[in-house]
Amino acid sequence: MLVKNGDTVNIHYTGKFEDGQEFDSSKGKDPLTFKVGSGQVIPGFEEAVIGMKEGEKKKISISPEKAYGELRKDLIKEFPRSMLGTGQVSVDQVVQLKTVDDQIVSARVEGLADNTVTFNLNHPLAGKTLCFKLELINIEK
Repeated sequence: MLVKNGDTVNIHYTGKFEDGQEFDSSKGKDPLTFKVGSGQVIPGFEEAVIGMKEGEKKKISISPEKAYGELRKDLIKEFPRSMLGTGQVSVDQVVQLKTVDDQIVSARVEGLADNTVTFNLNHPLAGKTLCFKLELINIEK
């Protein structure tokens, strides 16, 4: 039986950047379980699983547009440092910000100056090609 859209699959994976640095893995954990076509995982990951059979292993490379998108410069924003109140932040710290419509978003502190703070609102993996080793454990029946 081959994976098709709508199937629920259990898969082990290891994700690395192109330089070989590992960023995520299911090693030592339960396999990742998701319904193919539901948008629970990035598009390139879903596409790679379609057509696999139980026990199959494969290596894939996913371009940014099929992963977390390109790095968008318009999502790097500078704000007055006074908006932090008395709170202190440091470069590379991830903070939670509340938008004007009361949504909570994560942002990485990209830069600090005397009167400004620069936040990067891109997903941390935006702009990156992601390489995965996949092993399809089973297709749920």
